[in-house]
Amino acid sequence: MASAREMRLRIRSVKNISQVTRALETVSASKVRKAISAVTATRSYATKAWQVLRHVAEQPGRDNLHPLLANRTTVNKTLVVVVTGDRGLAGAYNSNVIRFVASRFDNNPVPVKFIAVGRKGRDLLFRRRKNVMADFSNLPAAPSFADVSAIGRLAVDEFMKGEVDEVFLVYTDFINMARQVATVKKLLPLELDGEGLVEDFGHQHSGPNAAYEYEPDMNEILDEIIPRFTALQVYQAVLESQASEHAARMIAMRNATDNAKELVGALQLAYNKVRQQTITNDILDIVGGAEALAAK
Repeated sequence: MASAREMRLRIRSVKNISQVTRALETVSASKVRKAISAVTATRSYATKAWQVLRHVAEQPGRDNLHPLLANRTTVNKTLVVVVTGDRGLAGAYNSNVIRFVASRFDNNPVPVKFIAVGRKGRDLLFRRRKNVMADFSNLPAAPSFADVSAIGRLAVDEFMKGEVDEVFLVYTDFINMARQVATVKKLLPLELDGEGLVEDFGHQHSGPNAAYEYEPDMNEILDEIIPRFTALQVYQAVLESQASEHAARMIAMRNATDNAKELVGALQLAYNKVRQQTITNDILDIVGGAEALAAK
């Protein structure tokens, strides 16, 4: 059994760790509120952009309207944009995303290339020997659209050049503070139904659809809005993932703090037992010595 001094040192160490985890929990709670506000602020624009794009894509001859709307007859290569975090201490947040990617694309019938957003995801993909063509790490704590737009542009360029025939986006959808779900959405070509639907991030629209007039013409607007909307989808996914990461880290640090408190209690009990045993041994030694002297 460990000595009383060793027990005191271990108790002090666990208490110091609990202070760190409590501080990280507080920081994550502050960051997750800001991240949720950022997600909410962009949903209105994302929803309206999706409604306009959906209206355009429902027009007759959609395959001839824009190359990013055209479904290719043969799919020879797939590109997947994977959004994870740059830091750890977030429980199973990052590993859950990579496991979801593996379950979804490991048995893909065509070769798959990856764009990693986040250092943790990049490292895990490299560890699994995946083909990572680009990575975007160390994004700002509150990224702007300009910080993320390069990811969408790269995906659009790869699709337009014919290097890939479909583009998927994998990220963590923020449901609430206790639940975050890994999700896959199809970015390109734009689809209106089926698996991997690129959905709006807001509430479902009900009622009659709005009528749109396009000036100067539909093609010029499509050349501008479709690549921008693709980048917007990536931006929204990054914001959702950041909110999910902070929520997962807050929950993980709260659990770590609670576990540390339980461990301190158990160690304190063990320390008291060791200390009591030491006192008992000292008393027995004194009594034994006194009896030995009395016997003489």
